[in-house]
Formats: sequence, structure tokens, C-alpha cells
Amino acid sequence: MTPPPTRSVRIWLWTVAALVAGMVVVGGFVRLSRAGLSIVEWDAVTGVVPPVGEAAWQEAFAQYRQSPEGRTVNADMTLDGYRRIFLIEWFHRLVARLAGLAVLLPLLVFLFRRTIPWRRSGPYWAVVIGFGLQGLLGWLMVASGLVDRPSVSHYRLTAHLMAALALLAFTIWLAMRPAEVADDDGSMRPLRRLGWLLVAVVTIQIVWGGLMAGLKAGTASDTWPRMLGQIVPDGMLTAAPTWWQSVTELPLGVHWVHRWLAWAVLAAAAALALAARWAGAGRIARPAAVLVALVGVQIALGVTVIVQHVPLSLALLHQATGVAVFALTVVTFHRLATAGGR
Repeated sequence: MTPPPTRSVRIWLWTVAALVAGMVVVGGFVRLSRAGLSIVEWDAVTGVVPPVGEAAWQEAFAQYRQSPEGRTVNADMTLDGYRRIFLIEWFHRLVARLAGLAVLLPLLVFLFRRTIPWRRSGPYWAVVIGFGLQGLLGWLMVASGLVDRPSVSHYRLTAHLMAALALLAFTIWLAMRPAEVADDDGSMRPLRRLGWLLVAVVTIQIVWGGLMAGLKAGTASDTWPRMLGQIVPDGMLTAAPTWWQSVTELPLGVHWVHRWLAWAVLAAAAALALAARWAGAGRIARPAAVLVALVGVQIALGVTVIVQHVPLSLALLHQATGVAVFALTVVTFHRLATAGGR
């Protein structure tokens, strides 16, 4: 069993968690800036340096203009316009590389100093592997938009997002590992059931948020609560061959599911907060109450983003708040999982 981390290891883990959360937001900025497909190849080493000199920029621009996005969406783009989106994506990849080093190098130091025993270092190496997997998933996502379509697969984008959040959750869990888990007399089981429900609905909601982002479904409707003049638009579930495809592959259906799932998240958070308060479990009721407020803010932001036609600043704030909701859900559930009886 992995022992609880020392103070220095906890600080490192929380820093890693912050880096992961920040990378999710940076990725959102890249997507909203339509810069994600600007670099059409992955060079793990030479890609650290952007093009130097006019000839190098012209060569990179020529490669981009052969891509589906360069041929269609941005066929009239100038070299200066290309430099802007290239540097946004280049910065994204550079930050990802630096974040990976911020994970690997401190771990090696902790192992060398025996702050982390080698024989119990498996979970920490899992964090390193998680960063590597994120890089791979990120490139697979980008590659899906370089063949015959000027956009990435919304399924791959969602997989990239969920892998990042899984890494965030695992890192937070490691950072919060207690010296021992309190004895459970069974009184916490009802709260834990509500905790599992909360984790489930938050995860499903974020999955649909990823599908929303990949399909750019935020513009499918700019009114709330009605969409196209109705609460449930006519033909929404029959627009694709199956109802499941209608709510996972078409912008209107994905948007509808995402906007109403938000209320399920709010209800689950409120149920846990109230149940924890009635049970006298203040250590759980407090973060759960904060979570209720944060979900309320997230819903308000989501509605504003829709009616304001997805402005960049508000959309990024909405995504950042979503990451905060997820992280606080993990913290709350960890307290539930390690709590004993009253």
C-alpha cells in the first residue's frame, strides 16, 4: 500500500493537479481560437522551437494549406494570420512539454532522496504515464482533422478531455491520501450512495460538454430555456438514424442534453449537501455546499454563453468553472470515501 505523501510530495502533487487543470483551460482557448489544427505534424524534439525566418514560416504555411482546414475553412488566410494561430498551438504544446517535465523531474528527485520509496512509487509513475498518454491522445485528436475533414473528431476530443480529468482526479486523490482510513460503522453508506450519484452525473455532464465542444454545438441555439422556440425541439430525436446518434452526433441533440443535465448535477449536489448536514457530517457538508453554489454559477455562465453567442472570455470561464466543479467533486467524494461513522 502506498504510504501517505510527505508535505513536499503533497505540494508537488497539488502543483501537478493545478497544471492539469490549467492545461484543460489552455486547450479550451486553443479550440475556441480555431488554432488546434495549425501545426500539421508532431515533432517531439524539434517542435519545441517555432519556425525561424521567413522561409521556415512559408514552408509551415504551405504544409497547413494542404490540410483540410487550410484548403477550405481558411483558404484565404494570410501568412500573418497563420502565424497567430500557429503560435497559439505551439504555446499549447510547449506548456504541455514543460508540464511533463514538472511531473517527471521532481519525481526523480524524490526517488533519489528516498522521499518516495522505489518499491512504492507505482502510483506516481502512473501520473507520469498519464501525461504521456495525454500527449498521445492529443495528437490522435489533431490527426483526425488532418485527413479528410477540417475539424477534429468530437469523440477523440472528449476522450482527450476525460483522460485529462481522470489524471486530475487521480493526482488529487494521491495528494489527499490520509495516514489511515477511519473505521466505518455503516452510517456513511447513504451519503456514499449520494456521492457515487454525484460523481456519475458530473462525469456524464462533462462528457456531453466535450461533445458540445467538439461539435461546436454551443451555437445550435442562442435562446434559453427554449431551443428553436420549444423546450424539446421537434424531430430532435429522429434527426439521425437512431436516437442515440441524435444526442451524441448532432449539435442540437448534444446541446439539449448538456443544458438539461446541468440541473441533474445541481440536484445531486444539493441532495448530498442536505443529507450530509442532516447527518451532522460537517466535513462533507461544507465542500458539498460550496459545490452547490459553484454549480449554480456554472449554470448561469452556461446560459450567458449561449445567449451571448459563445464569446471567448465567457466560454473559457465556463470551462474553467467546469474543471473546478469536477475537482471539488473529487475532493468531496474523497472525504466521503475516507470518513468513518459519526
